[in-house]
Order: sequence, then structure tokens, then C-alpha cells
Amino acid sequence: MGKSRLEAFSDGVIAIIITIMVLELRVPSEGTWAALAPLWPVFLSYVLSFVYLGIYWNNHHHMIHTSSRVTGGMLWANLHLLFWLSLFPAATAWMDTTHFRPVPVALYGVVLLMAALAYWILQQLIIRSQGRHSLLRHAIGRDWKGKSSPVLYLLAIVLAGRWPRAALGIYAAVACLWLVPDSRIERAMRSAAD
Repeated sequence: MGKSRLEAFSDGVIAIIITIMVLELRVPSEGTWAALAPLWPVFLSYVLSFVYLGIYWNNHHHMIHTSSRVTGGMLWANLHLLFWLSLFPAATAWMDTTHFRPVPVALYGVVLLMAALAYWILQQLIIRSQGRHSLLRHAIGRDWKGKSSPVLYLLAIVLAGRWPRAALGIYAAVACLWLVPDSRIERAMRSAAD
């Protein structure tokens, strides 16, 4: 099977997730700058979730681009990833409505952790389908960002019970780590074409 259906479906689902998230933002009934002040935490959590979805969308595109075909296992692994990404709006909204209480902040971390694990599973299935000379395996190398992110999510989940703001800081730090454009796959594809 070609990869175009997988890419189109994934792009559509991620676009819908982002749309659902923005619909959760509530505008104030007053037309003053002061009315916006209480919304800053909500807006910042929206930005964090939007950035995470953007990171997944970008990296998913690059990862799928390395593959020439799609297997049944990859289709299911991709659905698994999309499932966890689809929980971002609910997890974000719960954090917002509870004013970042420990349990919702921890649950947000669980969603981040599970999305990271689902992405890793999809990545491994693509590598396996490519065989010994996997372009993706060559591109990711030791994958220190991919290995350190789940560890940081686990740390944040534990910290959320006592210090939810510290957990949010870790979530933001991991997003910043991935926000820097990851050109490993692009470099590997250029060198493979040469």
C-alpha cells in the first residue's frame, strides 16, 4: 500500500484535533483588556498543546516520508498515535477548567507520555519494514530526544501530584526541545539521494 492515504488521513485528523482545541477557547463577554487577564493561563495551555500537535504533525510527515510503502502494522500503529493525540483537547480543557490542579496536570502528562510511546512504536515498525539499511534508523541515530522525552514526562507526572507548575514547566521544556527543527531525516534523505 502507498503512503498517501496514511498521510492524508493523519493530516486530516490532526487538523480536526486542532480545530476542536480552538473551539474550547472561550472569549470574555466584556470588551476590555482587563477581561482577557484571567484567560492567560488557558491561552498558554492552548499554545502548549498546539505546539505539541505541530511537532507531531511535522515529525510524522518527515518520518512517513522515509517510507516507500505502508504495512498493516504501520496503519494500526498510526491509529494508535492518532488516538492519543485526539485526547489533547480534553486533557488541555480539563487542566484549564480546574485551574491546573494536580490530577489534570498529571493526566496531561500521561497523554503526552502515551503519544510519545505510540510515536516510537510507529517509528520502530517503519524501521523494521525498511530492513537492514533503514533510512529512518540512520536518520534518528541514537535518538536522545526520543529516549529522554518519556523519562521527562514520567518525572513530570510524579511531580504533578505536589508541584503541578513544575510539571507544566517540564512539559514546556520538552516541547522546546522538539521545537527546534529536527533536520536529521532531511539530511539522511539528501545523503541517500547523492
